[in-house]
Amino acid sequence: MPTARKESVVAELAEMLQRSNAVIVTDHRGLKVSDLTTLRRQLRERDTEYHITKNTLTSLAAQSAGIQGLESQLEGPTALAFVYGDPTASAKVLTDFARSSRILTIRAGLLDNRVITSEEVGSLANLEPREVLLAKVLGGLNAPAASFVGVLQASLNSLGYVLKARLDQLGGDAAPAAAE
Repeated sequence: MPTARKESVVAELAEMLQRSNAVIVTDHRGLKVSDLTTLRRQLRERDTEYHITKNTLTSLAAQSAGIQGLESQLEGPTALAFVYGDPTASAKVLTDFARSSRILTIRAGLLDNRVITSEEVGSLANLEPREVLLAKVLGGLNAPAASFVGVLQASLNSLGYVLKARLDQLGGDAAPAAAE
């Protein structure tokens, strides 16, 4: 018989799973409290919450949220990073921390209600931040228009130079003719 406390935890986890842009599943076994505090601080700066959860309650929350396939990753000590901001920034923090600590391991992730492998989380960490990608897309969209404007401006400048040269030529010929 589930207790009211466990039911509220399951409901809260289900809400967090639905609200987050991504979830990264980690194994925190062996990390000191000070290491966890440092990691949480780094993740909080990137709009990410890091929670140590019970596997059974997380599995129930995933079922409640309609997420399939996450249960196979819930074995042993589990902590979830609920990403509410840019998933690439949070994945980079976690992969860097896992690389430097050599204790934290990334098991899997959840992106767009699809379970991704730890390798895919690593690939996500290697992507450029959202703002940089948007700037590149906008630059790519702006480039043809800027080139077109440059071509038009060059044509108008060339026409102006031709007309000025012709005017100088006519004005130059007209001045000696008037003197004669």
